[in-house]
Amino acid sequence: MKAYPVFFDLTQRPCVVIGGGPIAERKVAGLVEAGATVTVISPHLTERLRQWVHEGVVQYVGRPYQFGDLSGFLLAFAATGNLAVDAAVFADGRAVGVLVNSADDPTHCDFFLPALIRRGDLAIAVSTGGTSPALARVMREELQTIVGEDYTLLVEIAATMRREVRSGDRVLTGEQWTTALKEPRFRQLVCEGRREEAMTRLRTVLGIGEK
Repeated sequence: MKAYPVFFDLTQRPCVVIGGGPIAERKVAGLVEAGATVTVISPHLTERLRQWVHEGVVQYVGRPYQFGDLSGFLLAFAATGNLAVDAAVFADGRAVGVLVNSADDPTHCDFFLPALIRRGDLAIAVSTGGTSPALARVMREELQTIVGEDYTLLVEIAATMRREVRSGDRVLTGEQWTTALKEPRFRQLVCEGRREEAMTRLRTVLGIGEK
């Protein structure tokens, strides 16, 4: 299967996690970070999940999964550790039109969770289509040595400059942006954390002068 890569905006979108163990906890953590409205269905919870329930971070249904529990959700994550239950969640998702991810069971997944590198607003996803999560993690670790923390500043500067250009009367081509963002002196300044000098250099390379 050839997976279609996509990033969801889950802000205030309803998602459900079936299971309350460590794997479910990781799923919930990622969803909460993405701004989703999260419900956990499980008779048992980890200490951290119980704390999130107590704080109102997530909603909780304290019982085993039942048919019909997926109704009204955008995405569902099956992480019970019980293959039969997770397979049932997947089948129910197909029946009601809810996309399901089953932990460590690619045959019962509508989508896969990639190994992710974040540098500010930059996100780089690595996926093997669920066939080898370990390899995806290895690739992420290797890419992290290439995409350093300086990319956080690079993304911030690029976004700021784009807004600046769009607020004016200049129109720049994609080729101009690509050439400017790869310019050696500009990138050196970014690597050194010299934000204002990097901004000035980028304006010069783009030919838009000082702001």
